[in-house]
Amino acid sequence: MAISETQIDNGIFRVTKWVIEPGGAIPMHPHEFEYVVVPLVNDTMYVTNADGSEIAAELRIGQSYTRPAGAEHTVANRGTATIVFVETEKLS
Repeated sequence: MAISETQIDNGIFRVTKWVIEPGGAIPMHPHEFEYVVVPLVNDTMYVTNADGSEIAAELRIGQSYTRPAGAEHTVANRGTATIVFVETEKLS
């Protein structure tokens, strides 16, 4: 299971906290906007792109990364610990 909590949505930025339990996933979704991810845990999540390719994304607490608009993927937690990160989308 994946749970999202929108913390800010002010027309300029949308900030969402994501919690993915072991065995859970965020379903396939497109990113309309450029975004930044800030991991709150050290772990690995598995990103499957719309074309079927897969990336093992190594998360490190506080080590942010960015992705361009247009990304479309699922995000899965195949581990035994909960994955938590904050995603910030630039809306304008």
